[in-house]
Amino acid sequence: MDIAIIGIGHMGLTYAQAFVHTSIVRPDRLWLVDPSPRDPELATRLSAYPVAVTPNASLREAKLVVLCVKPQDFAALAPQLQPYLSEAQLVLSVMAGVTVASLQHALGCSRVIRAMPNLPAQVGQGMTVFTAAEAVDRAALQLVHNLLSTTGKTLYVDNEALLDAATAVSGSGPGYVFTFMQALIDAAQGVCFSPAEALLLVRQTVRGSIELLEQSEADCTTWVGRVASRGGTTEAALDAFAKG
Repeated sequence: MDIAIIGIGHMGLTYAQAFVHTSIVRPDRLWLVDPSPRDPELATRLSAYPVAVTPNASLREAKLVVLCVKPQDFAALAPQLQPYLSEAQLVLSVMAGVTVASLQHALGCSRVIRAMPNLPAQVGQGMTVFTAAEAVDRAALQLVHNLLSTTGKTLYVDNEALLDAATAVSGSGPGYVFTFMQALIDAAQGVCFSPAEALLLVRQTVRGSIELLEQSEADCTTWVGRVASRGGTTEAALDAFAKG
């Protein structure tokens, strides 16, 4: 299958690398289309990717077009793309907030899939929630599922509104996790650990906690109870969280 990825930012390059690395797409069947002003550092970043950067015209040959541009740029970009797209093509969008109906109307394509990935996709540990228009058949849905799975876990939902909910949970979630971790790091340094020691303490604590959750059937509340002894320091800290 010939695939075109529109937008050569972090997400576009993440998909290019994942598709090629897992051998799900041959490098000569994958094209990167750069619709934005040329980034002076782009050539350096692209040197690690054995794929071609091409103009919009290449979209005519692609069976799947992946939209990895910023949502705020889509309104201006859509009229430039529409002449190169056809009803037969499959379109996958990872733009937050741009609905399936809006994509169909702006691009003149009915076979549209919308997905919400997150930042850990860059290291193959992403969480992607996706949905599809009625015109997308089971075979196309399975194809996109396989492609998205090259960057981590996937979840299909029938209700498109859940993609907005996923944006708040898994899409933004890494930001919440990093904020919490940084607060712990700052607190550790506040009680005289060095920056390197504080980072080690927090990083391993989070990693270990995830492994506990992964390797058992106990839920988060159960694990909290196992850590927080009655009358102990953890319980006191959790009480402070609840009050503050």
